[in-house]
Amino acid sequence: MEDKQETQSNVPSNRSKWHYYEVIGILLVLISLALLFFAPNSLSSLFDTIINEVKPIVVDVFLTGEVGIAIIVSVIMGRMLERLGFTDGLIRILVPIMKLFRINPSVIIPSVYNILGDINAAGQIAGPILVKAKATRDEQKIAVATMIQSPQSFATFVLGLIALAVFNINAFPLVILGIFLPIIVVPFILSKTIYRNTRSVSLGELPRFTPNTKFMNTIFSSAKEGTELLFLIIIPAVAVVFFFIGVLKYIGIWDPIESSLASILTLISIEPSTGIVSILAAPTLAVAQLADLATSIDPRLIVGSFILANSGLPLSVIFGQIPATWKETSDLHEREALVAAVVGLIIRVATACILGYLLTPFLVV
Repeated sequence: MEDKQETQSNVPSNRSKWHYYEVIGILLVLISLALLFFAPNSLSSLFDTIINEVKPIVVDVFLTGEVGIAIIVSVIMGRMLERLGFTDGLIRILVPIMKLFRINPSVIIPSVYNILGDINAAGQIAGPILVKAKATRDEQKIAVATMIQSPQSFATFVLGLIALAVFNINAFPLVILGIFLPIIVVPFILSKTIYRNTRSVSLGELPRFTPNTKFMNTIFSSAKEGTELLFLIIIPAVAVVFFFIGVLKYIGIWDPIESSLASILTLISIEPSTGIVSILAAPTLAVAQLADLATSIDPRLIVGSFILANSGLPLSVIFGQIPATWKETSDLHEREALVAAVVGLIIRVATACILGYLLTPFLVV
């Protein structure tokens, strides 16, 4: 009898309630029909606006321009350096410093790997290592915040160096102070302020990041990896962001948003147009635009722009990819990883502002 009642309860009722998405769907249908009747050209104008925003970036910059090729070449270069032991060498230099600060040395692994790799792989590889090394939750948060200080792809770093060369800016102090020094300073500052539950431990056996693959195999596989990075990650992400920019521009609210962001970025010594691209779309594209717009960009804003671009941006990485990745690979919940990433981003913006004001008078004539 109970089975019969349960079966009957599973039968859909004729008096089904409307869900919110059904109401929204009907409203969209009615709005679309009204637009087609009263303003038949509005939808086509919307698509034209979106296409005009997306096409120059996706096609002219990435597909037929030098930026796409530069991304693939930079990945090949990064994997070659990794194969030659660059990552392992840097880790073994920095590990004793972390022990001196009484911090689990594994916190610097995602940042160091991120310099030559990419931010998703850094989380997937470093998260389990931190857990295995018995890093506390605070130390894992330090690892996330410190990782934001490194470029989210080696392509960004290489294209940034090209941009600095165009402006005749010495890259050495910027690379040392803006990329390598934060890997040391940020864990120390956070361990004394926000994330204090740290402890000095000895890593019984440091992980090895130099692959065992043959050198030629590394070169060809890295070319494939660079192509996948371009077509499967960077181009889709950029297309989505500029799709929404096209929508906002059609509505008429993008210009005030852009001008407000530009004013804030200029105030903190960051070139506004490329800074917005770094924040919303792709730092790789931003540093490429720095070089292309050399004649129209104020060189005094280049230092801050380079530092900001060589970070864990864009915001889609901070708010989407990092929480999802670190939830699966570490002891952190999504919210903990997100807050740590935001802390790292705040530190990165402050670093860009400070170095922009302090170093620019010495590097830019």
